[in-house]
Amino acid sequence: MKTIKEKAKKIKILAPAGDWESLRVAKQAGADYVYLGIEDLNMRSSGAKNFPLEDMSKIARFCKQRSIKAYITLNTIMYNSDLDKMREIIDEIKKYSLGGIIASDMAVIQYAKEKKVPVCISTQQSISNIEAVKFFSNYSNRIVLARELTLKQIKEICNQIEEEQIVGKDGKKLEVELFAHGALCVAVSGRCHMSLFCYDSSANRGKCTQICRRKYKVTDVETGQELVIDNDYVMSPKDLCTIGMLPEIIDVGVDVLKIEGRARTPEYVDTVVRTYKKAINAIIEDRYTKEFVEGLKTDLQKVFNRGFGTGMYLGRKMDEWTEHPGNQAKKERGYVGKVLHFFTEKKVALIRVLADVSITESQECIILGPKTGMLRFKAKNMIVNNKRVKKVLQGDDFTIELSKRVRKNDQVYILIEKNT
Repeated sequence: MKTIKEKAKKIKILAPAGDWESLRVAKQAGADYVYLGIEDLNMRSSGAKNFPLEDMSKIARFCKQRSIKAYITLNTIMYNSDLDKMREIIDEIKKYSLGGIIASDMAVIQYAKEKKVPVCISTQQSISNIEAVKFFSNYSNRIVLARELTLKQIKEICNQIEEEQIVGKDGKKLEVELFAHGALCVAVSGRCHMSLFCYDSSANRGKCTQICRRKYKVTDVETGQELVIDNDYVMSPKDLCTIGMLPEIIDVGVDVLKIEGRARTPEYVDTVVRTYKKAINAIIEDRYTKEFVEGLKTDLQKVFNRGFGTGMYLGRKMDEWTEHPGNQAKKERGYVGKVLHFFTEKKVALIRVLADVSITESQECIILGPKTGMLRFKAKNMIVNNKRVKKVLQGDDFTIELSKRVRKNDQVYILIEKNT
């Protein structure tokens, strides 16, 4: 029987990539795999940026050069009118030898099998028992178990996969992927019909209107009396956060931890991936303590979140509905301007402040760019007109020494504490 340390050494992190900045950031932060959308046949077709089909070759080249696998999300339900485009996307994935696809519709799964493209079965199949695992192992190398399972149920399934030596379509041990961090949907494994029913915009086609995230009150239509409830956001769960139970998560025997967030910013991807990587390394090195985890939670609270909960993994808790409609991040970014030039030999950037903001000495900043990814830095030794200054204002062009190369037209932001 493997120890938790041994299991932690083999665990992989699957990170979201909604654009080129996030794709680069995911790799820089330590992700092993990334997942992204091509065109509109995915569950974030309207909520996130998606890559055009013609970017497939660039994505494949980027991933090959950096030894990272990319999985394309083809996880919506498919209508007849979608099948030609679906086949075209899978043909391109095959052509460029990408990591594979994430899918739930059997039309997609079957065609990928015909083309010998690796498949990860989406959580939307709600795989909840070993017989379903065996069935989908004929089509897939990896499965995502239903989000409604407890850790005890997940461990039973993982143990049976090991004991019965269940293999995937490639003949190797079937991998199990588990959702580790990010937004939760109130519906069973994310399969919701409320948006379609109310607004003719299907969540299962990537066009959720997020009506469950709103505030509601219940009224008796006969008497007009309103039902008093403790929380107005009765259909909007807190975000899943497993950083405080990561040893238990790893111990059940899963192979891949998935981070949700293709609609999130690059700094969200950077923070969450780095934080979970730190936690995994701490488990391996016997540094995973209560105090250490509290520090990690504080870092996670700085980026987008609706409050944190543990989902169904520890059994259903009745106090994990969000108390607010949107983001509860402790910090937010403010636009500053853009990079005008980077002097490679001196590692100095020339930046123009375009927004009506100021950057002060030691302020936390980030630079984002399609080729740069993301660079975090503190504003130190800023120079305006050959003079060192402690503050730069709108209209200023200033130079600053940076730890790595940035590029012309990269976007510059400051990170500021939110007023809560």
